[in-house]
Amino acid sequence: MSVVAPAAAAPTKRRFRYKRLLVGALVLVVIGALANLLGWDVKQWFSDLWDTMTEIPTGYLVGAIALKTVQTLATAFGWYAILHFAYPGGVRKLDIVACYAASVALNGILPANLGTLVMLLMFSTIIAGATFAGILGAYAVQKIFFTAVGVFVYLYLFLSVGGTFDIKFAFVHEHPGATAIVVVGSVTLVYLLIRRVWQRVLVWWQDAKEGGGIVAHPGAYFGRVFLPSFIGWVASLGVMSMFLAGYSIPVSFHTLMRISGGNSIANVTSVTPGGAGVTQAFNVASLNGIATPAQATAYSVSQQLVTTTWNIIFAIIVVVWAFGWSGGKELVGESYAQAKQKAAEQNAARKARKQAKKDAEELPGQAQA
Repeated sequence: MSVVAPAAAAPTKRRFRYKRLLVGALVLVVIGALANLLGWDVKQWFSDLWDTMTEIPTGYLVGAIALKTVQTLATAFGWYAILHFAYPGGVRKLDIVACYAASVALNGILPANLGTLVMLLMFSTIIAGATFAGILGAYAVQKIFFTAVGVFVYLYLFLSVGGTFDIKFAFVHEHPGATAIVVVGSVTLVYLLIRRVWQRVLVWWQDAKEGGGIVAHPGAYFGRVFLPSFIGWVASLGVMSMFLAGYSIPVSFHTLMRISGGNSIANVTSVTPGGAGVTQAFNVASLNGIATPAQATAYSVSQQLVTTTWNIIFAIIVVVWAFGWSGGKELVGESYAQAKQKAAEQNAARKARKQAKKDAEELPGQAQA
């Protein structure tokens, strides 16, 4: 007796969701209209992007995008290693990559590196048991490599320019007494400041050290954090090299260090979205004597335009992959709102401290009067 296998159920056809497509198109139209009202010429932006993509050889463009992706993934892996060590079992690699990619994209369009604060708040939201102080501790550990490499870049530039010591230390040779007073006074002020805030530092450290626990294990730190960070940094130099070569600007280690140092200063001093304008000014100065101002400006604008666009596209892909469209939008939106609120609270606190100090200085004068 043969048994006839039941016929497999015919696969149901997935209905094409026209409503979702129409809503998406409507959102894009509304965003475009809002951007136009705010003074951002979206049409011109896409025109500039197309011009940039067509004037650079395709090989350099693809290479730059690939290296930018490596930079993001390698740096994100360092973050994952830190947080996974601090909160074992509560961290997914894809989630960390998504949060970091979102911060990179946001830093390209928001002022004052607000995207980084958004990322820290996202971490404290998605990781069970994580505190914001603990995430700050992780941030401090993640910054160790980049602080060290920043010092290396400045030291290299300082030593590679002839006569730098004579220029920088002329004041020391000419005014030894004043120099000694400045040094002693600075050390004293730092000591008094540390004494005043030391108890707060101890309390903060108890919360923060859980997030940076991996630094107490050199093998784990250098293998899982320092090395990926180094790979990401080398990839960032590769991105610069691709765009420099694309505009026929000579590529050398010295040139890359000059641009890297200028970008570092621009990143610290800029308050414009993504450092627009400020970065270009520093790049032109960094390439002085190596490329014409027109070449330097074209290089800087195209690199920022292409990398910002790719960062946004990549962030959308991994955020939706990790959290879904609704979940990702809600997480990023709420974290951004919290970041703005926290930044506003910090500004208000600084203003309050300044006002309190001013009032305290005025009281003795009023009492004498």
